[in-house]
Amino acid sequence: MKVCGVELKGNDAIVCIMSLQNGLFDIPKVRVQKVSIEDAADAEQVKKFQFTFAKLMADYHVDKVVIKGRALKGKFAGGPVGFKLEAAIQLIDELEVEILSGSFIKTALQKSQIDIDFRDTGLRNYQETAFSAVFAYMLGQV
Repeated sequence: MKVCGVELKGNDAIVCIMSLQNGLFDIPKVRVQKVSIEDAADAEQVKKFQFTFAKLMADYHVDKVVIKGRALKGKFAGGPVGFKLEAAIQLIDELEVEILSGSFIKTALQKSQIDIDFRDTGLRNYQETAFSAVFAYMLGQV
């Protein structure tokens, strides 16, 4: 099973792909660490973002996408572009998409018997939240 964790930040969908086979976690090298959109107000740009994201998931044979959820209102609310990107990802027919709450991720990581030091993953620092989302989801699959 291959799952992609996504953090939506500004105009970027930061990704981390992880697979789980025979109880072993694997983080494959991916050609891009984030998919960006230049102008979220332009419908063509949104379609291009959606196509690019779908192609990336198809190329790496991703079965499911988990997105770290964001608050709808308040101090830590997500921006309008992030919600637009989230909708574009959710509307990709070939993908099963799930939104994970921050509290679910935190609880899953705290209960985990498996401890992976993020520095040992080979990922970039800005991918840590996407990694946490996909790892928390995968822990529930073990």
